[in-house]
Amino acid sequence: MTLETVHSRTLPPAQDPASAPVFSFGPFRLFPARQLLLKDDAPVHLGARAIELLAALAERSGELVSKGELMRRAWPNTVVEESNLKVHMTALRRALGDGQNGQRYIATVVGRGYRFVTPVVGGRLAMQAPVPMPRASGLPALTTCVLGRGPIIEAIGQQLRQHRLVTVLGPGGIGKTTVAISVAKDIALGLDVEVCFADLGAVRDGKFVGNAIAAAAGLTPQASDSAPALAQALAQALHGRPTLLVLDSCERFIEEVAAHVDQMLAAIPDLSVLATSRETLRVRGECVYRLQPLDLPPPSVTLSAEKALTYAAVALFVRRASECVDDFRLRDDDAPIVADICRRLDGIALAIELAATRVDAYGIRELQLMLDDRFRVLTQDRRGALPRHRTLGAALDWSYDALPPDEQALLRSLSVFVAPFTLEAAAALCRQSGPHASHTLHDAPGIADKLARLVAKSLVVADLSRDVVRYRLLDTTRAYGQQKLQDAHELELWLRHHAQLTMQRLAKAESEWESRPTDEWLRDHHDKIDDVRAALKWAFSAEDARGTMDAPAKDMAVALTLAAIPLWMHLSRYDECQQFVRRALKILDAEHERVVAMKLTGALAAALLYATGSTPEAGSAWQRTLALAEHNDDAEYRLRALWGLSVYHTYRGEHRAALELEARFRALADASGDAAAQSSVDRMTATSLRYLGDQTQAQSHLERMLSAYVPSARRSHIARFQLDQRAAAYGTLSNVLWLRGYPDRAVDAARNAFTHAQMTAHALSISNALVHGTCSIALHVGDYAGARDGLALLREHLARHPIGYWNALSAAIDGLLRIALDDRSGIHLLRDAIAELDDCGFRLRFPAFLGALAEGLGASGNLSGAHATADAAISAAVTSGECWSMAELLRIKGELWRLESRPAHAETCFLRSIGTARESHALSWELRAMTSYGRLLGAHGRGAEAATALDGVLSRFTEGHGTADLQQARALIERLRHDTVD
Repeated sequence: MTLETVHSRTLPPAQDPASAPVFSFGPFRLFPARQLLLKDDAPVHLGARAIELLAALAERSGELVSKGELMRRAWPNTVVEESNLKVHMTALRRALGDGQNGQRYIATVVGRGYRFVTPVVGGRLAMQAPVPMPRASGLPALTTCVLGRGPIIEAIGQQLRQHRLVTVLGPGGIGKTTVAISVAKDIALGLDVEVCFADLGAVRDGKFVGNAIAAAAGLTPQASDSAPALAQALAQALHGRPTLLVLDSCERFIEEVAAHVDQMLAAIPDLSVLATSRETLRVRGECVYRLQPLDLPPPSVTLSAEKALTYAAVALFVRRASECVDDFRLRDDDAPIVADICRRLDGIALAIELAATRVDAYGIRELQLMLDDRFRVLTQDRRGALPRHRTLGAALDWSYDALPPDEQALLRSLSVFVAPFTLEAAAALCRQSGPHASHTLHDAPGIADKLARLVAKSLVVADLSRDVVRYRLLDTTRAYGQQKLQDAHELELWLRHHAQLTMQRLAKAESEWESRPTDEWLRDHHDKIDDVRAALKWAFSAEDARGTMDAPAKDMAVALTLAAIPLWMHLSRYDECQQFVRRALKILDAEHERVVAMKLTGALAAALLYATGSTPEAGSAWQRTLALAEHNDDAEYRLRALWGLSVYHTYRGEHRAALELEARFRALADASGDAAAQSSVDRMTATSLRYLGDQTQAQSHLERMLSAYVPSARRSHIARFQLDQRAAAYGTLSNVLWLRGYPDRAVDAARNAFTHAQMTAHALSISNALVHGTCSIALHVGDYAGARDGLALLREHLARHPIGYWNALSAAIDGLLRIALDDRSGIHLLRDAIAELDDCGFRLRFPAFLGALAEGLGASGNLSGAHATADAAISAAVTSGECWSMAELLRIKGELWRLESRPAHAETCFLRSIGTARESHALSWELRAMTSYGRLLGAHGRGAEAATALDGVLSRFTEGHGTADLQQARALIERLRHDTVD
């Protein structure tokens, strides 16, 4: 018989309805004698003391009720601290929705007490429909709020209607007891079921488990009761009384609990059991609900307070913090910090509540910094809770102390892993320990068995979603395990073992990066970055105040840094790479270790280039790398250095210098037969030619590169050449195709660039595809909605992966879009972005940016500023050789003259623009220039001539007829012809 078979019924009141007081206010009715509060006839969950406090206030509505009076009312025979009153008042306000939608019920009179400020209608309960009463008097009052668990509580309730035994499973502090009590209260309110609650966590010996169950059911415990005897006694006592038995904290004496449950379910058809445990009971018919942590927001620096509060973990933190700090409110600036705190606490309810109670002492930002030492922050006692729930340490002690010594040892050892790990990695770590570890930690099958038991006991989390199972410890459990290592004077030893293993794993990753598909490589290795950080932190901790360290420690630190470089490059962690590479170079004897110095300097140069821009320091680092490569006669690093210097000059807008370096690169690649390098230099050469204005040769190089790249497209060359080359090639090709008059193909190429960049999961490649492909082409073809969408993607991406000057490029794109939409705010946005990029040495596309700024200034009426900016743009293009946009710059200059009503000057500029566009085979620029020239001619009576010339250019387009420039040209032709006829 399950709870599904039980029907609702109304219980009789405890006293004569005519004499029972009832208080009505707003949507609420309070029945003090029945310990019941209804909101719109639905029961509101409140503990007995909160009901007493509410009754005391409602009875004297409008009057001040002192703290002393309230404490005597709720705790008549107990001396309690004032903080207990505050906690219950906060829970009461929460239940009433006090402060929501402008409704106020309870006002605080500081230092004195509280006043009920909502009108109350009081009297005797008139004869009316009976009020349902829960038969759950044995349930303890909730000492915490229930947030984000509504669907879970409902789901477990549904399971209990279908199964007679449901176990809520999860690690300590996750909220199993709170959820179970809530489920039981809901069932008691909705069904004709008695509820009994047994706290098995209070049992100190397994032989007394039956006594605790008997006492919960209202029987006199018998010390000698066996499981069958207790089951028979309960069967007689509960006969005809459908009952839900809640067994809390079963894990300590799991075998004894399982035996009793098995016997009771067999003997008592009307019994259902709801258990909470850190491991399953493994009883016939058991249905397991594994409780997950509270919902957490994803990492984001732009997270708003409103959005953050939609996640249960943040909402719980804020609620608890507001109970400690009266005026606490979550601000937008603090929302990402609070979200980070909740993530670092794994969404564990107990940990979040304990951390939130420290806000009054430390504040949000200091608390975040202190979480590196979680147990210093989270050991504050939580009064009123069960002993095992009063501190985070107590909750974990409860699980740890119940483990056999070999499982304790394994859990301690595994705590040095920061990233998810495999069984193979766990076994390898234990092998690193050598003679220091027990024999059981060397035995791989033994480790597998113990690891499985730790998973079963909710101390290790298993991820079964991949081909190979990944394991991890929650951050709080990891911190606890490391504290245990520290207490046993083993922490330093195991951190060394972990660093050695991390170095071996990184070496394996480095050996695979050239030969394995990018997506596979990243899937297997990207999450090792957390272990890398931990290992490097330990390795460099031996550095003294003078920056020196002993030889073994130095060798370990340098070796780890070298091995981590490919991973940093693939994950675009350039700031992190800089930090550790600088430290490694500082302790390195560069004169005697030139090969190591070369590799470190090359990594520093790449990290500087992409994190801070084309600064003199980045250029010097690349030159130093090249000098070391030539001294070492290292062909690979000569290629990398020449590549880096080429990119350096490209970003500075020095395309002729870049082209010379690319020729040197090509000669080396051809000499060595390096197909990947040959393919990549085609892409880079095409980039230089594209900016220098030779679109025909640029297209030829790109198409050759892409056709040759197909056979090796699954290989990753990011660590060598910093970008996914296929994605970058499609991005460059999209611009070349648009310039040459193929708008539709340009849009397709931009889409391909973004698609291939996404496939790599490489942050820099994705940024590059969005800026130079998606957004740029959308602006060119007049797809402003698409540009807006691309910009939103770029901002979201950069919020997760902030990379140096790319935010400034994002701002520049935003400015261009706004200017195109005639939004004058774009002028200031673009001007500031240009200045920021200039400070970073990033001058790529400077002439085009300045041209757009001049156009915006002209449209706003600032013609003198517009002329000066346009002249600066033309001068920059001539000086740098970045002539790809020269035709457009001349057209913009002509438009400025037209606005000043100086047609001769305007005509000269338009004709120069048309000629320049034809010379560089830039049909799209030619169409724009001819359109501007056509408007000028039409305004001066030469409409027929203008229509003919413009139609000649338009007829050369074979695609893109729905794009903005072609539609404008077609509309102008029709207008010019119409005006000529008139």
